[in-house]
Amino acid sequence: MAETDNLRHLLPTNWKKTVSSWLDEDTPSFDYGGFVVGETDQTAILYCKAPGVLAGVPFFDEVFAQLGCRVEWFVKEGEEIDPAGGKVEAARVYGKARHLLLGERPALNMLARASGIATMQPAATSARRLSKIKQKHNWHGVIAATRKTTPGFRIVEKYASLVGGVDSHRMDLSSMIMLKDNHIWATGSITKAVQQARKTGGFALKIEVECQSEAEADEAIAAGADVVMLDNFDPPGFAVAAKNLKDRWRGKAAFLIEGSGGLTESNVAPYFGPNVDILSFGAITQSVPHIDFSLKVMHK
Repeated sequence: MAETDNLRHLLPTNWKKTVSSWLDEDTPSFDYGGFVVGETDQTAILYCKAPGVLAGVPFFDEVFAQLGCRVEWFVKEGEEIDPAGGKVEAARVYGKARHLLLGERPALNMLARASGIATMQPAATSARRLSKIKQKHNWHGVIAATRKTTPGFRIVEKYASLVGGVDSHRMDLSSMIMLKDNHIWATGSITKAVQQARKTGGFALKIEVECQSEAEADEAIAAGADVVMLDNFDPPGFAVAAKNLKDRWRGKAAFLIEGSGGLTESNVAPYFGPNVDILSFGAITQSVPHIDFSLKVMHK
């Protein structure tokens, strides 16, 4: 299990505004259903109805905190839940009836997706299972997600990746300078693109360059790139290129090699190797079955 007790301490100062926006989106005007149920004190039970890894607890808590409710958890974030065909009581939420219902759908939607990203789903590439595959092959590199996230939901998806046991990769365009094919074509060459990036990024930001060939990687390293991404290489070509680059530049330049492009759980094993530092997967956040949760007000 990933060590998740303190992951909420990573969250930026504006994350609670993101939660507020979910509530604003779901109730832009009158809360008609809330008028019907009123403000009697109620307790709602959060049920998990499918196998999964619990992820997204701070966001769930905040949804209800903003509505004056309190959450009591019976499952820790990062733990695997197995309802075995039934349902497991994961938490209870205490508050006014209309407040519970105001938070119900935003909280459940978030929790379902975040837990899906972290979970070992048989039909999808998952953070947790990739972490286990890496351990099985005794590979010491980094499994990472990508910036292929849902607009307005990135902080949750990156958080869930960490809960699942993989690296979140760069958070946004301001976190690391990644020069892809469009940057190179628009600038004219890899060398010019790296030089331009270094002028503004300075020493504090790493520069990564997407490369389609060994020759492009050589140019990127010579220009001062910190990371070279070998994009869409087949396994034999990737292994050869990674070894050649490390051998050729040993003692001359320090850099990391990342592999990316169409990687999944089923095809990743041949990409593991001693010269590979990072393997990144867009599928971690793009091919995500959701975990089924429900929130039910207790009958009195």
